Amino acid sequence: MKLIDGKATAMAIKAEIAEEVKCIVANGGKQPHLVAVLVGHDGGSETYVKNKVLACEQCGFKSTLIRYEENITETELLACVDKLNKDDDVDGFIVQLPLPKHIDEQKIVEAIDYHKDVDGFHPVNVGRMSIGLPCFISATPLGILTLLQRYHIETSGKKCVILGRSNIVGKPMAQLMMQKQYGDATVTVCHSHSATLKEECREADIIIAAIGRPDFVTADMVKEGAVVIDVGTTRVPDASRKSGFRLNGDVKFDEVAPKCSFITPVPGGVGPMTICSLMKNTLAAGKKEFYK
Repeated sequence: MKLIDGKATAMAIKAEIAEEVKCIVANGGKQPHLVAVLVGHDGGSETYVKNKVLACEQCGFKSTLIRYEENITETELLACVDKLNKDDDVDGFIVQLPLPKHIDEQKIVEAIDYHKDVDGFHPVNVGRMSIGLPCFISATPLGILTLLQRYHIETSGKKCVILGRSNIVGKPMAQLMMQKQYGDATVTVCHSHSATLKEECREADIIIAAIGRPDFVTADMVKEGAVVIDVGTTRVPDASRKSGFRLNGDVKFDEVAPKCSFITPVPGGVGPMTICSLMKNTLAAGKKEFYK
C-alpha cells in the first residue's frame, strides 16, 4: 500500500507556480490577483479562506479578502460580484459557499464572469468541461486528477466507481474520468439510492468516495489492489483534540488501507490539492490561458 501525500504534492506544485510567477513579473507581466468574498462566520469557510490567502502568498499572488456579515442582502452581494467582474486588476475571484439561506447561491454563481470563475462552478465552465473544451475545472476534481497523474496511477480502461453525485465533486469527477484526455476510464456513479452500490465498489479498480458519510467505505467493499481516493471531510466530535473535533473521511482507513495499492489519507490527501488547484486556476486566469 502506498499513501498518496496530497500535502507534499500541493507544496511542490505551489513552489512550481511561485517560480513561474517570478518569471512572469521579472519579464514585466502582471502578478495574478485572487479575491475571496466571505459572507458570515462559518468555521469551515473561515479556515478554508485563511488557507487560500496563505496559498496565494506561497504562490506569489496578490490576494484580497472581502468580508460581509450574514445579513448582507442578495442585491448587495450581486453588486459586489458585478464590481469584481469589471475590475481589470482582478484575475479571478470566488464567493465562498455556503451562503446564508436568504441568498440564492446559484444566482450568485451565474452572476460571476466565467472568465474569472476560478472555482469552475459557472454553467459555461461546467458545460465546456463536460465536452472537453479548455476551461476552469472545479478545484477538488482537478486536484484528484493531478494526484492520479503525479503518482502515475493508470486510469485508462480501468473501472472507476464514484460515490456521490454533487455538482462540486461527483458529477464533474465522473465527466473527467470518462473523457479520453483525462481519465479514459469506465465510470459508474453510485449514490445513497443505488441498489447495487457495494457490488459496484467490489469490482472497481478506482474508488472516489465523495458521499459525505464518515467511514462509509469498509474493507468488504474494496477489492485487493484498488486505488481509493477519499474526498470526505466530516467533522466528528473528538474530546482528545484541542478543537473538540477531528476530520473524518468517507473511508474506514485502518481496515481499507491494507487492501489498496494507493490510498489518500484524511486529512492530508485531497484537501490540500483542492486549494492548490484553485491556485492553478488563478495562474491560468492571470495568463488568460483559456479565454483570451
